[in-house]
Amino acid sequence: MRGLQAGFAALAVTAGAALAGAAVPTPADAKDIIINMAAPDWLPTRFMQEEFNRTYHAKSGNNVKLVIDFIPWPSFYQRVAASLSSGEKKYQMLVTDSQWLGDFVEGGHYLKLNKYIDKDPELQAVLADMHQVLKDTSSSYPYKSHNYYGFPQFPDNLITFYRTDLFCNKTERANFLAKYKKTLPCYYNEWEQADWDLWADIGEFFHRKKGDKLGDGVADDDFYGIAYQAGKGYDFSSMQINTLVWEAGGNIWDETNTKPASGVVNSPIAVKALERYLDLLKWAPPVAKTGQMDIFVVQDLYMQGKVAAVVDWVGLAGPVIDPKVSKVADKSGFAQAPGWRKPDGSINRFANIGGQPFVLTTWNSDEVVHECLEIVKWWLSKPVQVNFAKSGGQSGLLSVIQDPAYFTYKPWNRAFVDNYQWQKDIWHIPEFFPLLTEQQEQFDKAITGQISAKQALDTVAAYQDKTLKEAGRIN
Repeated sequence: MRGLQAGFAALAVTAGAALAGAAVPTPADAKDIIINMAAPDWLPTRFMQEEFNRTYHAKSGNNVKLVIDFIPWPSFYQRVAASLSSGEKKYQMLVTDSQWLGDFVEGGHYLKLNKYIDKDPELQAVLADMHQVLKDTSSSYPYKSHNYYGFPQFPDNLITFYRTDLFCNKTERANFLAKYKKTLPCYYNEWEQADWDLWADIGEFFHRKKGDKLGDGVADDDFYGIAYQAGKGYDFSSMQINTLVWEAGGNIWDETNTKPASGVVNSPIAVKALERYLDLLKWAPPVAKTGQMDIFVVQDLYMQGKVAAVVDWVGLAGPVIDPKVSKVADKSGFAQAPGWRKPDGSINRFANIGGQPFVLTTWNSDEVVHECLEIVKWWLSKPVQVNFAKSGGQSGLLSVIQDPAYFTYKPWNRAFVDNYQWQKDIWHIPEFFPLLTEQQEQFDKAITGQISAKQALDTVAAYQDKTLKEAGRIN
C-alpha cells in the first residue's frame, strides 16, 4: 500500500499557511514537544502526516512535532494492545477502532475528554458539528452515551465500486434485461434499487471465461461478477456479515441489555443472512473461498480489472481512480452498496460503520494534552477537512458534508453521505477482541466450506454467552 499512499498524498491541495494560519514566532522559552501517535498504515493517516508536516504551526509557539507510527491493519490491534498493556507509555495519541473503546477505557489508557470540551468553545463547536452517528459509535463509551473519548480522524462506510464500461455498455444492458427482466444499473439512481437478488444476478451475468466477450472487448483472463470482504484476519468478514444480518432483520448481541446471545446471534433470520452471504461467494474470485479476501484483496482485484463490482470501504476508493496504480481508473463508478429487499418493496441498507476516532492517552502532562487537543482542532477545522476531502478523504463534519460542493470533490462522496442514515456498530465492550476472534474463526470455517452457516452461528452464540456470562454482562 505504500506506493498508493504516496499517490494519495500527492493529490493534496498545497494550501500552506492558508490552512494553518501564519507561522507563529517561536518565543525564547518554546519547548520541543513530540506527539507520538499509533495509526493504521493506509491513505487517510498517511495524508494526515503529510498535511501536518506541510501546514501545522502550534499556536502556543512550541515546536510541536507529530510522529505517526504506521502499523499494518491486520496486526494493528495486537501491536497497540501490547504497547498499552506493557506500560511503556509510548503513545500520546492513537487512532483507534470504535470497538476498542471499552477495552482501553476500562483499562485506564484512554483519556475522557468531557472536562476539556466543557472548557473549550472550539472543541464544543467541533462536537456540535459532528454527525450524530459518529458521536454514538466513534466518540462515546458506553455506546451512545455522553462520555466522550475521541474525535473522528477518518469516518468510513461501505459502498459499491463498479465498472462503468460494463454496466453502462448498451449490449450488456440489453442482454441483462433480456435474461433477468431487470435493469443492469449504470446510473446512481439505478443503483439505489440494487438489492442482493440483483447482486446475485450481476455475479452470475459477469462471470466470464478467458476469451469470452466482455463489454466491447473480450476477457483477457477469467472474470468475476462480484466481490466483498471474506477475510479471516481482524474483523474483515464480520463487517460484511453483520451488514447482511441487520438488513435481513436479524441482530448481533446488543451490549445495551443483559439478554443472552443465543436466540439472537443464531436466530433463523441470522442464519438465513449468513447463508445468503456464503451463497453469493460462488460468483466471486476463487480467493474468496480461502478466507483470504480481505478489504485490500478486494480493492486490488477490482483495480486489476478482474471483477465487475465490489463492496468495499470508501477509504480504499482513492487509488481506484489513480491511473498509476489502477487499470480501471477511467472506467469506475461509485454507488451505495446493495441492500435487503423488504416485503413492502423498500430496501434495508443497515451496515457496519467503519472509520476511526483518534484518542488521547491518560499519562500525558497538561501541556501535552493541550497540544494534542490543538492537533485535534486543527485536523477538524473546516479548511483542513475540505482539503482532505478534495484529496480523497472523508469528513464527519456536517458543515463540510452538507455543503453542496462536497459531492463535487470526489465521485464516491454522494454514496458516503447517503449511507449515514443506515450505520450501526459492533460491540464496544472490553471483551470485544475474544468475541471477534472467535466469530472470525467460525465465519472462516463456513466460508471455506468446513461447517454450515447454522453451525457457525450456533458456535458463536454459545461462545458469546459463555464469555459474556463470565464477564457479568448477561444473566
